[in-house]
Amino acid sequence: MGKWTRRSFITAGVVAGGGLLIGVAIRPGNRSTELAKYLARDGESFLHTWVKLDQNNIVTAIVPHSEMGQGVGTALAQMLAEELDADWSLVKYEEAPAVREFANYPIIKGMFIGNTDVPDFVVPTIDGALIRTAKALDLQITGGSSSIRMTGEFGMRVAGAAVKEMLRDASATKWQVPVDEITTENSHLIHIKSGRQIPYSDVAQAVSNMVPPASPKLKSTGDFKIIGKSVARFDLPSKVDGTALFAIDVKLPDMLYATVQRAPSFTGRIDKITDTVSRSIKGIVDIVKLPSTTVSSALGSFSFADSVAVVADSFWTAKKGMDLLDVRWESTKHSQVSSNVIFNQFERDIDEALEREIDVSEGDTAGSLMDADIVIEADYRVPYLAHTCMEPLNATAKVIDGYCEIWVGCQSPLSFRKSVADALGFELEKVTLHNCLMGGGFGRKSRPDYAIQAAQIALKVGRPVQLIWTREEDVRQDFYRPAILSKFRGGLDTKGNLSAWHNTYVDKHEPHEAAQIPYKVPSMDIGHVSSPTHIPFGAWRSVAHSHHGFFTESFIDEVAVAAGQDPYEYRLDRLKHLPRQFAVLKKAALMANWTKELPIGRGRGISLQTSFGSIVAEVVEVTVNEGKLSIDRVVAVVDPGYAISPDGMKAQIESGIIYGLSAALNGEITIENGAVKQSNFHDYSCIRMKDSPAIETYIINSGEALGGAGEPGTPPIAAALTNAIYDATGNRIRQLPVPDIIL
Repeated sequence: MGKWTRRSFITAGVVAGGGLLIGVAIRPGNRSTELAKYLARDGESFLHTWVKLDQNNIVTAIVPHSEMGQGVGTALAQMLAEELDADWSLVKYEEAPAVREFANYPIIKGMFIGNTDVPDFVVPTIDGALIRTAKALDLQITGGSSSIRMTGEFGMRVAGAAVKEMLRDASATKWQVPVDEITTENSHLIHIKSGRQIPYSDVAQAVSNMVPPASPKLKSTGDFKIIGKSVARFDLPSKVDGTALFAIDVKLPDMLYATVQRAPSFTGRIDKITDTVSRSIKGIVDIVKLPSTTVSSALGSFSFADSVAVVADSFWTAKKGMDLLDVRWESTKHSQVSSNVIFNQFERDIDEALEREIDVSEGDTAGSLMDADIVIEADYRVPYLAHTCMEPLNATAKVIDGYCEIWVGCQSPLSFRKSVADALGFELEKVTLHNCLMGGGFGRKSRPDYAIQAAQIALKVGRPVQLIWTREEDVRQDFYRPAILSKFRGGLDTKGNLSAWHNTYVDKHEPHEAAQIPYKVPSMDIGHVSSPTHIPFGAWRSVAHSHHGFFTESFIDEVAVAAGQDPYEYRLDRLKHLPRQFAVLKKAALMANWTKELPIGRGRGISLQTSFGSIVAEVVEVTVNEGKLSIDRVVAVVDPGYAISPDGMKAQIESGIIYGLSAALNGEITIENGAVKQSNFHDYSCIRMKDSPAIETYIINSGEALGGAGEPGTPPIAAALTNAIYDATGNRIRQLPVPDIIL
């Protein structure tokens, strides 16, 4: 996933050229016809980019996000239906197609304008510019916990409110009454004085020709009827009965199957292929060499090395052929690199750096450290991590007569479509992408390499091909969460007050604020040095917050212990300037019975992180018996501003906790001879149900700006766990994963 910066968005908007578009969804000249050709069926009218209405009064939310288990379609439909005063039983959703007319401009609006007051007459021009920019960026991303807090708040709610105003206007015209005599309820328009009422669908055609209001009035939280309720998810019935279509379920006539192998050291090229044995297997159709590929978009570029594909009449046959294939790879300068070499490089680059890039500089940190009564030092490190989605990477492609059609589960359909077109040398209009349900994404499926490979193979063999990566390829050819080394120094005065905080780490990753801390410290110096490696990296659930959450919350715990104070109380005393963080931490301690003494061998740890607009505190209880760890309980408290669906919010926080625990306990990608050592779940395991702790999640609806749900549960958990282990054993863990035996 490329860097989302203000400059990149503005530049892309300028490069797009021309005058600014006018209107949120329907410009002068009207966009309804333009939108309808992609999604409208008989009897349906487009009322807005994100809203369809049919003759049976059914409202369809058009959702520009991918479904990968998080329930995004249901939650965004709730936000739309709330402002529209829709009858929830008459609401459904469809995923927006991978075409530029459905580029997700509300994400840009949320990132760079947000709730800033803008004069009404300027709003259409701004929205037009955002539409143009989103199209230029092929922006249709699912990531960064952006769905609710950006698309929902600045897209769905606005669309629902705008359509409601237009429906009222249309009915007032139909009945020849003042618009202020019209109210709405349960997808009906009601004339207050006469009691007459009609379904929304009666005026849908008239509304489809109207221009949405620039700044429709949104409801206050006290008026919510659908937002804030736990509703049944739209996607669950088909997943339960097996009718849900994931990418791996796609079947086409005359379809072949393929699997691939890429250069183990990430940058190597094919030297020689000996394929006699593989080609002798019944059912093998072809063995295809795929060249190294670089693709670019307005949000970034990436490359992947040579690979070889085995194509057969079944996946199992293709896998057998791959297992017997003898591929010799050229040696590269990275062939001797190991994890130890990488971390030694990190140490050297930090220790020998003549200067650092400064993230935060407040007060005189150097002077405060010199004057400190006690100086605490600690170094922390985390390894590379893979994603290991439940559904292996796969894509199905058909390339015939210069036209490509591809079925894939991905987190960025528009940019995937463009990347496939670029890799094939096709015009964008010659590629159609069907985005499917995903069995997990976690950031990995924002990279289009597997889709490109499927299209390249289909082009070469001239038949539809379903590419399925083996789990071994998935583990060894990921875009990993980066390995990081982070060094801290803290100064305490004679009363145990934290007077200085100094932190240097290697390589800055998104989001930029991840290394910052909420605690009040008079002097603070946080910075980083560059230390690049050849290991490909990418977005991983909660991105940089996942490492810095472990680093900063471990170190503040060490500082509290050095000061001779309770780790929870020590944090709380330094949060009085941040009432939301203060309230979240306090409730977490209360719900976890923080002050209740535990038996010998048991311990509690606490951690607090603000990420993606949500504040999360987590308390972990553990037992360590003869060196063996068991996690007994996790208490989580989240302030997301306002939970759209409480059950959905809890599910995502709990999911993030489990994902983070898997990484903290088992996650380690080790580099040997320039390549990844691990290969499957036997040596890169995830936490199993029998080992999963009881999790209690509590929500604080503060009414502040909306925050995310999918990622904020992950960053606090590793530190809460290791702090609990320290409380139980006195053993401070500064390197993940947690050892199998805790001494």
